[in-house]
Amino acid sequence: MSASTPPHRFCVAPMLDWTDRYFRYFARMLSRRAWLYTEMVTTAALLHGDAERFLRFDPIEHPLALQLGGSEPDALARCAALGEEAGFDEINLNLGCPSDRVQAGRFGACLMREPELVADAIRAMREAGSLPVTVKTRIGVDHDDRYEQLARLVETLAAAGCATFHVHARKAWLKGLSPKQNRELPPLRHDAVWRLKHDFPTLEIVINGGIRHLDEAAMHLRHVDGVMIGREAYHNPWLLADVDQRLFGEDDPPRERRGIIEAMLPFIERELAAGVPLQRISRHLLGLFQGQPGARRWRRYLSENSHLKQADASVIRHALDAMTPRKTED
Repeated sequence: MSASTPPHRFCVAPMLDWTDRYFRYFARMLSRRAWLYTEMVTTAALLHGDAERFLRFDPIEHPLALQLGGSEPDALARCAALGEEAGFDEINLNLGCPSDRVQAGRFGACLMREPELVADAIRAMREAGSLPVTVKTRIGVDHDDRYEQLARLVETLAAAGCATFHVHARKAWLKGLSPKQNRELPPLRHDAVWRLKHDFPTLEIVINGGIRHLDEAAMHLRHVDGVMIGREAYHNPWLLADVDQRLFGEDDPPRERRGIIEAMLPFIERELAAGVPLQRISRHLLGLFQGQPGARRWRRYLSENSHLKQADASVIRHALDAMTPRKTED
């Protein structure tokens, strides 16, 4: 892959409660090139809560973006400055989350209806530091789902200095659907995202939504600059192991699954020594052996033992041992 390869050619989507720093470390064991994102962090949490906890990450996680949720330009600018000081590579603004809690805070998907406010926020964040500011958005909200409205949003934000758009190819219903339903029920319109790239060729357009395999990702890359995958990458993380070769043209083959776990053990031991419960890390590892002999025993052993008070890294080792082939496989 040439040096001109778009930096966001493959991204792991930000997912609340899932893309914490333990999952991100694990994901980086699988792919060196995938762009990673934090969970959405609200401006209130950063400015009035435990900012150090939200901004902590391991250097191995680069390239890494901090996703912010908020609508006040000044607060977002202050948080962007904190993100740059902490060492992130990018600030991403959430314009896609449809949850009631997010709407009550006047951010997420409802901001798609206020492009000028979002543009002011982007300008403020860019002026607060040197990091690129990107957005993650939907293709529309409620009945405001015409392509022309999406294009106007992109045009307005691009004029404010946003050059990268991660676009979930579903609209969001702000009332009547849960966040889970909003990820599944509104019809996918990948063509709308493809059209954005056609109409805005100088912008970096990354498509998200309903993409489950790298073959599908490669197909979309004929139309857009990048692909973002969320839940499939979490539940079937081995998908990430082929990203560097398939999508970036790297020569190095991926590690074996067991090698991934063994490579993580020093990190796990450091975190346990710092007081982190094993289950906070091990829960992200459950899907690594999906479809492999012994996968059920791996999941069962971790699930039954990681939560115990004295659980340590030996639980991980014993879980690997429990996968040793027997006469009857899963």
